[in-house]
Amino acid sequence: MLKLDSLLTVSQLNRYVKSILDGDFRLRDLYLRGEISNFTNHYRSGHFYFTLKEGNCAVKAVMFANYANDLLFEPENGMAVIVRCSVSLYERDGTYQIYVYDMQPDGKGALQVAFEQLYRKLNMQGLFDEARKKPIPSFAQRIGVVTSETGAALQDIINILSRRCPMAQLVLAPALVQGEDAPFSLIRSLKALDEWGNCDVIIIGRGGGSMEDLWCFNDERLVMQVAACKTPVISAVGHETDFTLCDYAADLRAPTPSAAAELASVDQQELQNTMELLRGRIAAAAFGRVQQCSHRLEMLKDRPCFRQPERELKKYTKNLEYLANSIQIAWKNGIIGRQERLKMQAARLNALNPLARLAGGYSVTMKDGEILSSVKTVQQGDILQIRLADGMLESEVTKVSLLEE
Repeated sequence: MLKLDSLLTVSQLNRYVKSILDGDFRLRDLYLRGEISNFTNHYRSGHFYFTLKEGNCAVKAVMFANYANDLLFEPENGMAVIVRCSVSLYERDGTYQIYVYDMQPDGKGALQVAFEQLYRKLNMQGLFDEARKKPIPSFAQRIGVVTSETGAALQDIINILSRRCPMAQLVLAPALVQGEDAPFSLIRSLKALDEWGNCDVIIIGRGGGSMEDLWCFNDERLVMQVAACKTPVISAVGHETDFTLCDYAADLRAPTPSAAAELASVDQQELQNTMELLRGRIAAAAFGRVQQCSHRLEMLKDRPCFRQPERELKKYTKNLEYLANSIQIAWKNGIIGRQERLKMQAARLNALNPLARLAGGYSVTMKDGEILSSVKTVQQGDILQIRLADGMLESEVTKVSLLEE
């Protein structure tokens, strides 16, 4: 028989179990290790929903937007993580789940995972392609610098430029290089130099520090601005072992700010040595050319045309007279030959001329302007025209007769 005094509704049961879970201090703040699956980023609310599993076991999890927004990386299916969470019951469905308020990749730091994820994303967009990078000018006269105006990096750059290339002009656009406001400050200064600084090259960077200290140089907005600059950009962040996404997007990476100053400038002493070397080469080339011309002039002086010019002149004069006489003879012979051929052609044309035949006693008979070739086209009474060598006759046909064959 049922004991109705212990009767509970479903909501009462769920609420009771939830109170038990919520009342267990061990379940209020605990760390769990597992692998993410069924991950969903609810973009409207900003909440993360996923399943944390280990082997054949799994538990549902939710991370609300106020905690999810603080993550530096994007959770992915298959990612091994360690979460800090509490355990409770979702009363409506009667299922227990964990409520996550912090998450770290298992085995890698959050910053490293965020770095790798953003690198893959921007690399797929082509921001790191070598083909899009601009060459660094060999003789930069105006060098822009984006860094802290109080940092050691700026002083290192000034010292290098003063020693190597004192004639170069340094244009500073001060910016924050650490902290939450640093990305916006760096973007603003870099954009100002690119658009209004009239610089030949821009150095952006800072001195060394931890990954957290340098993290602003991995900001996606700053990396895209570096890639979009029309002016060549040298990235010089931290030490030689430090790499940021700005290094990949820049046209050239320098291991340190000092190295960036050397890459952006030409060494005055080296330039002077090069000029001296070129000056020596030009002088040697000019001397060699003069020597070559002098030698050739000496060879020309020994030629007969310079030693006995009158004799050479007479020889060429005789040759000229001979050629002129030959041309005149050839011209006359050509004229005579053409005249003879012309007479022969005229005689042939005259022999074919109908008028010439008329002079031999022949005549041409026509009717109505048409030359007659048969009596069959003539009738008695027709008026015919007869052409002779010296005139025309007009006659009337009185009789037409055919010759017997």
